Amino acid sequence: MGLPTRRTALTAPLAAALAAALALTGLALPGSGGSAAAQENAAAKPQHALSLIGAPKYGPDFTRLDYVNPEAPKGGRLRLHSIGGFDSLHPLLPRGEPAPGLGLVYETLMSSPLDDVSAEYGLLAESVEVPEDLSHATFTLREAAKWHDGTPVTADDVVFTFDKIKTEGDPQLRFYYANVDRAEKLGPRKVKFHFSGPKNRELPQIMGQLPVLQKAWWEQDDRFGRTTLTPWPSSGPYRIKSVDANRSITFERVPDYWGADLPLNVGRNNFDEVVYDMYRDATVALEAFKSFRYDWRTETTARVWAQDYDFPARARGDVVLDTVETARPTGLVGFIFNLRKPKFQDPRVREAIARVFDFEWMNKNYFFGQYARTDSYFENSELAAQGEPTGEELAFLEPLRGQIPEEVFGPAYTAPESDGSGRDRRQLRQAIKLLQEAGWTIQDGKLTGPDGEVMRIEFLLVQPAFERIAAAYADNLRRLGIQVDLRTVDSSQYINRLRSFDYDMIYSGWGQSESPGNEQRSFFSADAADDPSSRNYAGITDPAVDKLIDNVIFAEDRETLIAATRALDRVLSWNWYVVPGWHLQADRIAYWNKFGRPEETPAYGVDILAWWHDPAKAAALKGAE
Repeated sequence: MGLPTRRTALTAPLAAALAAALALTGLALPGSGGSAAAQENAAAKPQHALSLIGAPKYGPDFTRLDYVNPEAPKGGRLRLHSIGGFDSLHPLLPRGEPAPGLGLVYETLMSSPLDDVSAEYGLLAESVEVPEDLSHATFTLREAAKWHDGTPVTADDVVFTFDKIKTEGDPQLRFYYANVDRAEKLGPRKVKFHFSGPKNRELPQIMGQLPVLQKAWWEQDDRFGRTTLTPWPSSGPYRIKSVDANRSITFERVPDYWGADLPLNVGRNNFDEVVYDMYRDATVALEAFKSFRYDWRTETTARVWAQDYDFPARARGDVVLDTVETARPTGLVGFIFNLRKPKFQDPRVREAIARVFDFEWMNKNYFFGQYARTDSYFENSELAAQGEPTGEELAFLEPLRGQIPEEVFGPAYTAPESDGSGRDRRQLRQAIKLLQEAGWTIQDGKLTGPDGEVMRIEFLLVQPAFERIAAAYADNLRRLGIQVDLRTVDSSQYINRLRSFDYDMIYSGWGQSESPGNEQRSFFSADAADDPSSRNYAGITDPAVDKLIDNVIFAEDRETLIAATRALDRVLSWNWYVVPGWHLQADRIAYWNKFGRPEETPAYGVDILAWWHDPAKAAALKGAE
């Protein structure tokens, strides 16, 4: 999903993987018979949870999550960091840079625990009702749900939030809610969402992830339509305590939080304060961690993990390093072409540029052999294309024959493999041949197109850690006669350039869940290509891709969803929209040894909000707070 949840708000590397939508394929639907009204009433029974596959892990009478310590003490401070800056506390606008951690302060109607991400359980909502025809979903709010000022969370708040998102919110969310026709208040605590278009088993869970804002505050002076640095009333376990724009934000635990005893929250939200400090530079941020300026971090750079954690505090045992295996899909990241640029329109040009990226050399020399190459947009899941298309998957592709690459009908895509030398002549020769077929030739040492244009590529980067990777890649591109510039900018410039499509190639990607759906429109659809706030970074405008996205969104069962997603995967991959990157099926975490942590770690990553402050450990640390 595009919305930050409290479980992803503190673990940024998880956000991409857990942000994609979950489809509703596990509802127990009744048989037909009787009047339409009777059928609807029979089908729409209140449920405590909705599940993607089969039954939810936790039944209606569960008391806590398996991976928490229900006796975890409350207290202490959790200090985190974020790279970049922020100039807004508004979580749902396409303008400004929102502060990190805002998912701590607001609630969604439902929520997914990290050991059952295929399901959603009631949070603000005590139950949800979904009829057999999937034409709507009705949520009943908990009577106990309160804003921090003591007033109840009502259906008016839910309808207000949805309507504002649809009309003024981030366009990504508007794509996401495209098939949600309207929200209707049925009573003080009951809201019905009406759906349009073909059956979409994803939509009930999409609406379960709706954040809810307080109407009474946000409707004043058109506050929803403007960025703000004013702390706002919320309903979550934390509230905003203090703000220093672009420097830090502090959240404090709400002592009388209405949802503290909900099964989803028992043993969680244990810190009295959560603080984010902002850093402009990743190297400075690491040195700050070593100096005990903050407590916990994930490491995303293999070289840093291998070489830069050898410091006295770790040798003493004051700092702990852990590699946590995860079961989540990794999606795809890589160097993405901006097809809005005419020079990238020919897929042969894109393939040629992709072929000289020498992952094998980089993995050996830069990554310490820690990574695997990514071959699929849905990597590490059953949704990734495998072998040759058959059955229902082939049936999705056959009507598009002639509109999609012919390679789609053969073996699944695998990223080009080099000899690991750093300058594989075989791949260089293939690249030159492809460029010549597309009309590009080397003249005076420069790759020149049929119209006389010299091929120049600017890599737009926001993380200095990627500079040496892009520089090594640039060396091979220059062997093709391509002029290459590397441009690293701060986060605000980067965001502005993304929104104005002012880039040639970026290093980014798309997280995926176990059940993709509506978010694929924002990622890859023609409608999203010209939207400055969408995630269609490549600028894809392909009717065949749009058709395949619809097949994914409107899949009626799990088997159809798998087939439709694999078909989409093949077409995206064989169009060479991306130079695929790499992935690691684990999280690398480092933390100062001041915490207690549960014995069990959920399959989809660390839930830091289930940890707790240990005063004895903290007092024993050299240079303690």
